[in-house]
Amino acid sequence: MNLFTFTANFDSEEACRMHFKEQRDKLGVVCKCGSQEHFWIKSRWSYECKQCRSRISLRSGTIMQSSKLSFLTWYKTMFLMSATKKGFSSKEIQTQLGLKRYEPVWAMVHKIRKAMGKRDARYTLEGMVEMDEGYFTVESSEVEQDKGLRGRGAAGKQNVAIMAESTPLEDIKTGKKSRQAGYFKAKVLTSHAAGEINQTVSESIDEKSIVFTDKSTSYVDIADYVELHISEKSNKDTTKETLKWVHLAISNAKRNLLGNYHKIKGKYLQLYLNEFVYKLNRRYFGEHLFDRLIIANITGL
Repeated sequence: MNLFTFTANFDSEEACRMHFKEQRDKLGVVCKCGSQEHFWIKSRWSYECKQCRSRISLRSGTIMQSSKLSFLTWYKTMFLMSATKKGFSSKEIQTQLGLKRYEPVWAMVHKIRKAMGKRDARYTLEGMVEMDEGYFTVESSEVEQDKGLRGRGAAGKQNVAIMAESTPLEDIKTGKKSRQAGYFKAKVLTSHAAGEINQTVSESIDEKSIVFTDKSTSYVDIADYVELHISEKSNKDTTKETLKWVHLAISNAKRNLLGNYHKIKGKYLQLYLNEFVYKLNRRYFGEHLFDRLIIANITGL
């Protein structure tokens, strides 16, 4: 969706509210009693359950719940976040919206990023899957700086598992083989221990998949959670072929975060990665990305 289309369709608070209601109605509103049949009370912008007479506000059960920001503000923010691959910082969004306070904008943007992550968490990777780890620069605490660690445990470095569906292709005429990327996942790790790697694989990858990794000792038990685990010694060929897509994703993610955000704290890195992966997985959605983000808003609490 471009700026002119957005402005034409969402030029007022009521227009945003009505659109949000239409999307909620399509997905279905479920009362705490389990009933899905409701009356709509427009004067209060609420649903009333036909069975127990409980009322559910339009925001209730969505990431807008308890927010004092207008629907128009939320819609403008989701438009900005879906309008570009690179994204906007909370400070830039505050400037674009003309809001005085930074804190509500920061909270709103992180809620949207959290909803993006929850939406992608519904799906597992299937088929042939590449997996590797990258080390992302984050703002270190004073305690971490005092430790003076280097390498994997170094202050200011966060370990992230990156996974990508990788479909093998072969040109019938030339016989040339290549790989096509499917969906991606990114998970911030608290350690390099095999136990956490195994849990990540179990939660993120279908058990009938074939997983490709390097020969890290952290991956020794992966075969217990998938159909087949193939490991290769890390070298230039591995980077360009076997683990091509995860390395591209790691490189692009680092460049994206470094170029758009200043001093990301380690505890919030997953949220920034949620946004990067959400857009990457929907890279062919075009103008429909905004519509999908509205759905993530409704179902992401």
